[in-house]
Amino acid sequence: MSLREDLTAGAYVAGWRLVRLLPEPVAYRLFATIADRVYAGGGRGVQRLRANLARTVPEPELDTATRAAVRSYLRYWCESFRLPSWPMDDLVARTRTVREHIVRDALAEGRGVVVALPHMGNWDWAGAWACAEVAPLMTVAERLRPERLFDEFVAYRRSLGMEVLAMGEPDVMDRLTSWVRAGGLVCLLADRDLSRQGVPVTLLGEDARMPGGPARLALRTGAPLIPVTLHYDGPTMTLTFHEPVPHDSEAGGDARMMQQVADAFTTALTEHPVDWHMMQRVFTADLPADAPARRVEEA
Repeated sequence: MSLREDLTAGAYVAGWRLVRLLPEPVAYRLFATIADRVYAGGGRGVQRLRANLARTVPEPELDTATRAAVRSYLRYWCESFRLPSWPMDDLVARTRTVREHIVRDALAEGRGVVVALPHMGNWDWAGAWACAEVAPLMTVAERLRPERLFDEFVAYRRSLGMEVLAMGEPDVMDRLTSWVRAGGLVCLLADRDLSRQGVPVTLLGEDARMPGGPARLALRTGAPLIPVTLHYDGPTMTLTFHEPVPHDSEAGGDARMMQQVADAFTTALTEHPVDWHMMQRVFTADLPADAPARRVEEA
């Protein structure tokens, strides 16, 4: 492990250990101050966030929205550091849901459920709420460097009740399939294609790529595919459950299904853009010209 990686891992571990000891108002103020400094620095991540938000926020409002989005993102980190010590009754009380019956009714049928989420609000909070109130869930996490940092993230999410698989492992799809077929809940972040081999969709009116895995898992298991979007509302967070996406088993059906997921995301991002924490490239126009095309066998 390089010194830089060691310091990065140490900083995250210290965050999990120390931030939870602060009074909540103090912690939120601290991270809001950090957010304002990050925004003022105008680094690459902030510029990418601004460019992504520009797809839905008018130019006169863009600077204000970007600053608010950086604050929302740092709020996510503040809460994530504090979640392991957050009383579950308090977390549940501060969670508002819209059409929660959609996921409960689907699970009651015993077929399992595949949920697709964007990087909005606090997805770890949503996962902790789901494990406490609905069902234990399985998810997939990007493998981070250094390994110690990845292990800390896995341990953290498992402490909230989630079963976490590492992206790229050869048996990930088989394990997800078994979990869903046993009637389980799988939640997958789906607004960013890490493989550069995702399916083409239109997001916020522009060409983009999203992972096809949620649709393929739903088709493979017969489970409903349910988009869920998140946004903050003062001290609470709202989870909105959208109508299940109809299965499409014809050629290219996974892309058509993910387009409907993208449509649900577009609605939420248009209404709550500052809670979209996307500091990476999403839109096709922003991707390198030599980005690999989607492989035929994944169609």
